[in-house]
Amino acid sequence: MTEPIGTHGSRDSAPAPADGPAAGASVPTGHGVPSTSSGPGRVLVAVYGVFALAATARAGFQIATKLSEAPLAYLLSALSAVVYVAATFALARGGRLARRVAWTACSVELVGVLAVGTLSVLSPQDFPQATVWSVFGQGYGYVPLVLPVLGLLWLRRTRPVPEQVTSP
Repeated sequence: MTEPIGTHGSRDSAPAPADGPAAGASVPTGHGVPSTSSGPGRVLVAVYGVFALAATARAGFQIATKLSEAPLAYLLSALSAVVYVAATFALARGGRLARRVAWTACSVELVGVLAVGTLSVLSPQDFPQATVWSVFGQGYGYVPLVLPVLGLLWLRRTRPVPEQVTSP
């Protein structure tokens, strides 16, 4: 049996905990702010998911078969895989801790792609094999350079709005 809209089963609100300050009151869950995995966030999570899968497979293969050829490049590919996996799950999950993980993952990714991109241009001999972040992600259409910027912008756009305290 289904409940009428606006009652206990409503998607727009959830009952407050019995021990909370407003026991029995309805608490909005969305606050008018999209979650990190809704709307354009779904596309962002999907792209991160593709990169997580691709970077993990690539790094796993490279480390298992030819680590001695370019250990720095292949270990950086493994680092990028870990960052993409963390960002994917954190952006998809939402919530306070997940948002912190997503901010950290996107920030590490941006610093990584800028650092590795710069080093791979200035000192190409140190990167005999390309990583996901080499030459700022050139081998991946520069998506690795744009993706963390989009991730950070999306996290900023979907940040929770602090509740305003009203005086009586």
